[in-house]
Amino acid sequence: MGDETKGSDNTVPNLSIIIASTRPGRAGLPIGQWFIGRAEAHGAFAVNVIDLAELNLPFLDEPNHPRFRKYTKKHTKDWSATVAASDAFVFVTPEYNYGYPAPLKNAIDFLHYEWMYKPVGFVSYGGIAAGTRSVQQLKQVVTTLKMTPLFEAVNIPFHTKFIDDDGVVQANEVMEKASDAMLEELVRTEAALRPLREEEREKDPAKAG
Repeated sequence: MGDETKGSDNTVPNLSIIIASTRPGRAGLPIGQWFIGRAEAHGAFAVNVIDLAELNLPFLDEPNHPRFRKYTKKHTKDWSATVAASDAFVFVTPEYNYGYPAPLKNAIDFLHYEWMYKPVGFVSYGGIAAGTRSVQQLKQVVTTLKMTPLFEAVNIPFHTKFIDDDGVVQANEVMEKASDAMLEELVRTEAALRPLREEEREKDPAKAG
């Protein structure tokens, strides 16, 4: 994991892939592992994996609004550093009751400034709707934080049929082409937003002490 100077002409930008489900037996882990492999093979990003089940953030327990970055807990400071070091994101998310997992919303809400002017793509999975209703709700959340959600996405309907008995995803051509298209758009959008991130760093509230 690097720092926020990543993304200059001679460095590789950081892509953080967030596995949103924390449920035991979740399909998000093998699906996330499949996409991690696609991202690493693509080669445009240094790939960082964030499994919210391992991160194990408590429910938001900071007394100050996150926009001030006056964090009092070590887990928040560590999470802030991880997100701040990222130039782009992909959320791997299921759909629960027409929405997205609570641990993902909690992880987002811990921070504010660290998300700004960064692109985010989505790998969603579910039944006939392929997790797309979860993504639609997430887009409302991330735009409030000045993130840029991509149109290109990986939506996996009836996802269990793509996971074999060994727990490995056997992707079809549609999934592979969708993942490549999303990664290409992440490259373009990350580069386009980079000047805004650099400008915003000069206003970083943490620098004011």
